[in-house]
Amino acid sequence: MPEFPRYRPRRLRRTEALRALVRETRLSPSQLVLPLFARPGTGVRQAVQSMPGVHQTSVDELVKDARAAADAGVGGVLLFGIPERKDEQGTSAWDDDGPVQRAVRALKQELPQLVVVTDVCMCEYTSHGHCGVLVNGEVDNDATLELLSREALSHARAGADIVAPSDMMDGRVGAIRTALDDAGLLNTAIMSYSAKFAGAFYGPFRDAAESTPQSGDRRGYQMDAANAEEALRETWLDIEEGADIVMVKPAGPYLDVIARVKAETGYPLAAYQVSGEFAMIQAAADRGWIDRERVMMESLLGIRRAGADVIITYFATEAARLLR
Repeated sequence: MPEFPRYRPRRLRRTEALRALVRETRLSPSQLVLPLFARPGTGVRQAVQSMPGVHQTSVDELVKDARAAADAGVGGVLLFGIPERKDEQGTSAWDDDGPVQRAVRALKQELPQLVVVTDVCMCEYTSHGHCGVLVNGEVDNDATLELLSREALSHARAGADIVAPSDMMDGRVGAIRTALDDAGLLNTAIMSYSAKFAGAFYGPFRDAAESTPQSGDRRGYQMDAANAEEALRETWLDIEEGADIVMVKPAGPYLDVIARVKAETGYPLAAYQVSGEFAMIQAAADRGWIDRERVMMESLLGIRRAGADVIITYFATEAARLLR
């Protein structure tokens, strides 16, 4: 008779109750953050063609989407703005009556329990589509810091719980922290896009945010996809400058970076499942090539397993409902 193993891992896989009992990684609705795109107007709900199910909305409609997310248990929303006008400096970014600022005030009034995060960057507001001030065709790092600080202050004064600089300028976390503290906004947290990689996964987002660069690309300030050590250096710099939460973006192609950042810093860590990741799952599911719900949940679990404490995803509301 062959000798059989005493330890049989399959014993604890026989039923869902047994699998749940020994499950190592757990995903909660409260760990999910839903990106939303605010634009001027009333009753506006404009589909983003490259992101099925995602819309640009006026503030009244945005509040409805945020309420549905909150009802499902989603922990927060991340706001992006599409202004009425754009210029070289992106001055609409700190307009206190801009779509993001109006959305923040409405959300804090209607859904005070929901965490409101605002994206702080210039690309949605500049006529050239870059993330800062252009000088001789290149983004001027230090001149951009003042503009980012103005934008962050405007969002914080509107009531944002967290401001999230995504521009990848050197020193922007320190500049924003100083500006917030000097204005007495000591409790406004910073979630920094610390390791934001340049790449091909952002295309659908640029449709949603109307932020495609009019010339060149963003490789001069976003990170090289090959560099994990640099990602750690970037993250430590942001921590030293006062970041409360750090982020890796995109999530799926950079699970190794997520794992290293969490292991080496121990800091609260967000990961952004970006538009390209979302669109690929949607497109494959539409063609019947994959089981949409299972792939959606497996992708989120993989990001969580890698070490992310917070997952920013366009699937947030749907995933939260399934988790509950």
